[in-house]
Amino acid sequence: MEGISERAYATHSGLSRGALQKARKTGRLVLFADGSINAAASDARRIAMTDPDQQMRSKGGFGGGSSGEASAVSGPGDSTSYLKARTALTVYQAQERQLSIQKKKGVLVDRARAETLVFRLARQERDVWVTWPTRVAALMAAQMSAEIEKASGVPVTIETAILQRALESHVREQLNALADLRVSLA
Repeated sequence: MEGISERAYATHSGLSRGALQKARKTGRLVLFADGSINAAASDARRIAMTDPDQQMRSKGGFGGGSSGEASAVSGPGDSTSYLKARTALTVYQAQERQLSIQKKKGVLVDRARAETLVFRLARQERDVWVTWPTRVAALMAAQMSAEIEKASGVPVTIETAILQRALESHVREQLNALADLRVSLA
């Protein structure tokens, strides 16, 4: 026998017998004429033909194989850097997909657009309140005059302009207090 048996190569490479049989079927093992395995050539071929992620998973992470094999997987440098980069990429892609789904569902909105809409709504509300005293002062003056006259029996006239100025003053105080509120979309 020129090379080693499957069982001996499984021990040498740290792979299961099933994984070795699969590697034999897919041509990742170099065999001698007698069917035994050329260990050095098979190691090189497996490394060249196997995805680095798959190699790490088959060994249960880094450092699970024979000496020096884990660093040969990701090339020169620290082998953990490959795993960290791969993990970071996977996390980033998952977050990107999650954001895309949330945008499609309408859960997320563009921040600049939201701030513009909030500002526009606040301005519209302010404009409605600023013009409110002018619109209601005459009605309020007439209603108050009628109620006082009904209660006292004496005709009373409430000046619309005076009531309007009083209402405007109170509305402006309220709007100034509301102007201190800040919307934070952070």
